Amino acid sequence: MPKPAPAYFQRLAALAAIDNVADRPTKPVLEAFSGAEMATIPVATAQDLELAVARARAAQAAWADRSAADRAKVIGRFSELVHENAEALMDIAQAETGKARIYAQEEVIDVAMTARFYAQAGPKMLADRKVQGMLPGATDVRVRYQPKGVVGVISPWNYPLTLAVSDAVAALIAGNGVVIKPDSNTPYCCLALAELLYQAGLPRELYAVVPGPGSVVGQAIVANTDYVMFTGSSATGATLAAQAGQRLIGFSAELGGKNPLIITRNADIDRAVSGAARACYSNSGQLCISIERIYVDRAISDEFTEKFAEHVKNMTLASTYDFNADMGSLASAQQVDTVEAHVNDAVGKGAKVLAGGRRRADLGPFFFEPTVLADVNEQMTCFRDETFGPLVAIYPVDSTDEAVKLANDTDYGLNASVFAGSNDEAQKIAEQIHAGTVNINEGYAAAWGSTAAPMGGMGISGMGRRHGAEGLLKYTEPQTIATQRFIGLDGIKGIPQSLYLKMTPQLIKTLKYLPGR
Repeated sequence: MPKPAPAYFQRLAALAAIDNVADRPTKPVLEAFSGAEMATIPVATAQDLELAVARARAAQAAWADRSAADRAKVIGRFSELVHENAEALMDIAQAETGKARIYAQEEVIDVAMTARFYAQAGPKMLADRKVQGMLPGATDVRVRYQPKGVVGVISPWNYPLTLAVSDAVAALIAGNGVVIKPDSNTPYCCLALAELLYQAGLPRELYAVVPGPGSVVGQAIVANTDYVMFTGSSATGATLAAQAGQRLIGFSAELGGKNPLIITRNADIDRAVSGAARACYSNSGQLCISIERIYVDRAISDEFTEKFAEHVKNMTLASTYDFNADMGSLASAQQVDTVEAHVNDAVGKGAKVLAGGRRRADLGPFFFEPTVLADVNEQMTCFRDETFGPLVAIYPVDSTDEAVKLANDTDYGLNASVFAGSNDEAQKIAEQIHAGTVNINEGYAAAWGSTAAPMGGMGISGMGRRHGAEGLLKYTEPQTIATQRFIGLDGIKGIPQSLYLKMTPQLIKTLKYLPGR
């Protein structure tokens, strides 16, 4: 399958929320497999972003007036269109990121699943609900959910399909408008999904794609929108959170991770080998929730390490638009440089390379072999710092307690994985790990793909959650409407106020005997 044709890029570029596109400077977009320019993208200004927000705000009022069920129908149609256009979406994801097609397909499936989940479950989550009032029978209380207004999304390059709409569909069903700044290296994935949203019936102003640098467009998003959703590094997330705090607007973020995998002595070694390989090298390791640390019981560490290293050595690397590669390219020269620097630093300080460890310029400019290290210690950069590439270190441990202690010895807390002899044993281990998601018998997909459950990080790995009710309701302002009936709080007709005031404490105490109190 070839990379997308020039006409495809031209059609999508016209969808960017930029007036007078022909007069704007452009930025080259590279095909990651070859490093060659395959298209250009117009570069927006802060004024473009401000205009997109104003248009979204104007359109959002009518959108919010539509029922949640009506809004959900649009997102449901979008989910079906994603399935129908899966091949083209996989092509553009591979072209912009260099990922293997299996992981481009994973993105497409995730987009469709997330949209379908919120289309089905969103209206129920947003429905008005009655709650217990202060005085039973006399206080009627209803909670309803109003949209924030215009949600700003700043999405990254590593999962440019998934992270362009996973948060947006929830915000849209909640009645908001969305203005998004995709990463400058992967803008066409976002525009491809925008095209499908418009085809599904979403007014164009409600999902405005504004491509441009984070220092300009990203800053304008934080300065002009009513809520900000960011996916990226912990350092940038902290800066944006502080800026959002100054404006007293909501902020949510999925940030970095240095994710651990624990393998107990009675685990199925072969299953752990294949599971660990997927957990470490999915998307060439460029995944916030991928595994970078493996803690394996010393009783089986030699056998596991030998089998794992052999498995990794046999992985197929290729720059191909089909399913014949286990791992593709990295996304950019910067990513390759980071991985190489971490490997060289570790080796120079005594680490041993068990598999990989080399650039593969013969395959393409951004290829680096899936790499396994042993004898990594605290003096090495990759011991604590997130590599965000195809690099993992193996650490033998003497007990499960030691494994849990080391797994938790980090400022991050995004994802973790456990392979044990039984699910009960793994469950007990999982409950001791400080991470937003923990997968048993799997590296990341079980939790990520369970869209009804919240996903996000502890520590410096993020704030807030995506997926589940939490991932939808964060884009709303809960409103309580309380109606007082029959009994006034300033007294009861026919009873002297002095007597009423004496009775009140005893009446309040008796409430605890009522059902549900």
